[in-house]
Amino acid sequence: MHLGLQGKAALITGGSKGIGLATAIALSREGAKVAICARNVEQLQEAAAAIAEATNGEVFFVQADVRSEEDCKRAVEQTAERFGRLDILVNNAGTAAAQPFEQVSADAWQQDLDLKLFGAIHCSRYAIPHMRKVGGGSIVNITTSAAKTPPASSLPTSVSRAAGLALTNAMSKDLAADRIRVNTVCIGMIRSDQIEKVWKRVAPDQSWEEFARDPRHDIPLGRVGNTEEAANVITFLSSEAASYVTGTSVNVDGGKGAAL
Repeated sequence: MHLGLQGKAALITGGSKGIGLATAIALSREGAKVAICARNVEQLQEAAAAIAEATNGEVFFVQADVRSEEDCKRAVEQTAERFGRLDILVNNAGTAAAQPFEQVSADAWQQDLDLKLFGAIHCSRYAIPHMRKVGGGSIVNITTSAAKTPPASSLPTSVSRAAGLALTNAMSKDLAADRIRVNTVCIGMIRSDQIEKVWKRVAPDQSWEEFARDPRHDIPLGRVGNTEEAANVITFLSSEAASYVTGTSVNVDGGKGAAL
């Protein structure tokens, strides 16, 4: 399948590791020019080198904290200046934050919303004019399948991510006339630093393979996913192969989600 990504320019937030890094590599392999942003400069340098080595593609990084509107603007503007265009935005920045309602402080609510919701809002706002200039684009918001059917003690993440679903749907309607598509990928259990920390804390005697296939995870496909599997779906939604797909969500969770 031809994805039509050759020469396109993409910005991935939270792009220094995990799903963000895997997505940057996948997009670069398809011929896109890739910018990544995150807070840690050393991790960004290592990630940019890994992307270049894996793909021989053009890669650029920007140190930015997407909780800051000014940093969002700077990341977008520097990417567009470096590549001369911006076609794709992947709003991936986020962390796990799951507690019972009464244990979540006001500051924790604000930090989570700033990172996962307002980071996507601000990056999108500054990216849209650049997409209009090139006749369209794609925005992919990374959320979680728990946003659709939140379990107990999943706050504040499930609420921030649920807002991301509403944001995706509303933006897709507003931007369709500009040929800017907006979709969301709802992530389940994917191997990441956060999942590996859980593994080492709750099952230190298990190998990764044993932990990933532990039936207690209750994943219909029988295992924890990997970052490349998430990146493949994000790359498809970013591409011309998904030219008639907007305003939708795709679960990448091994079938665990209780809602489509």
